[in-house]
Amino acid sequence: MSHYFSEEHTLFREGLRAFLQKEVVPHIDKWEKDGHIERFIWEKFGEMGYFGLDYPEAYGGLALDKFYTVIWLEEMQRINSGGFAAAMWAHAFLAMQHLNAEGDERIKQEYLVPSIAGTKIGCLCITEPFAGSDVAGMKTTAVRDGDHFLINGSKTFITNGHYSDYLIVSAKTDPNQRSKGISIFVMDRDTPGISSSKLDKLGWRASDTAEIAFQDVKIPASNLMGVENKGFPYLMQHLALERLIMGINAHARAEYAIEYTLQYMSERKAFGKSLNEFQALRHSIAEMAADVEVNKQFNYYVADRLNKGEYVVKEATMSKLKSTKMADEVIYNCLQYLGGYGYMEEYPLARMLRDSRLGPIGGGTSQILKEVIAKMIIDGKSYKPSF
Repeated sequence: MSHYFSEEHTLFREGLRAFLQKEVVPHIDKWEKDGHIERFIWEKFGEMGYFGLDYPEAYGGLALDKFYTVIWLEEMQRINSGGFAAAMWAHAFLAMQHLNAEGDERIKQEYLVPSIAGTKIGCLCITEPFAGSDVAGMKTTAVRDGDHFLINGSKTFITNGHYSDYLIVSAKTDPNQRSKGISIFVMDRDTPGISSSKLDKLGWRASDTAEIAFQDVKIPASNLMGVENKGFPYLMQHLALERLIMGINAHARAEYAIEYTLQYMSERKAFGKSLNEFQALRHSIAEMAADVEVNKQFNYYVADRLNKGEYVVKEATMSKLKSTKMADEVIYNCLQYLGGYGYMEEYPLARMLRDSRLGPIGGGTSQILKEVIAKMIIDGKSYKPSF
């Protein structure tokens, strides 16, 4: 129990943890090896309501407060597959957020309802080979052709980009503009002209990350989401949520790394005593635990403000910047405490170290985040909600 979590939250956490141990953990090593998460688990998540935590009841959601989402994210990190967790939250909180916020009623019925049920999987396509952090510099175009749009271009580093059923795609509808010429579309995977290839990654091995090409892809104009040329503020608003998610993921995996390492240290003996009796190691653990707690409490504060409907772009950016750096440092040190065993794949720290490294890169690199924050606190720039 705490300022943020009720007894109902605690019961939800216990049920989710048991579900993950029973239904997910036995398959993780296979999915990590194959780079493919089997469809049945998506449907089980849907049956349990885990994709609908944050969505309206009218579409099959549960309309719960944001701290159920916080718990969902934290528990997903404890099963030690950043790739599996990323595939799930990229579907639930990236693709589906756009459907819910910008999709009309037809789009919500056709895509959001089955997404909540786990029978359709989505991906969000923003990053391009030559336009990563510079979202406004994207080259993919959407040219109106009567009552259709023709999409041409490419996207890369797209989570769920190879096996998803539908794609949320950002494209330039006015190439003469930068941020003011972007629009958002939804399209089916089997639309002619869409092709994808899987990318081989350092970590997040269970998730499919893809490069996607669009060649004269013809989609109905009704697949435009929101207002034409207003896509950039839509993307920016949802990026704040993505950054907070990555901050929460970071404090959760760092906390789990310490928990595992403490168990190892209590069992491992050197020079006649347990590792947790050596003062240098004890003090280092104490400092890492303090760093985790500080980041966790800040992330809870930001989630609470988001839950109240506040626009937290600055705070969410800070969350990702500081928490992902902290997690990398904590996990690096925890691996060191395991010595040679930390370097072995049969122990969890090796995978955790690889998976954690994407934290300061995905969803905006740490270097870009620093500039975003600097613009707000030095230049006085303000970001406003798009709706």
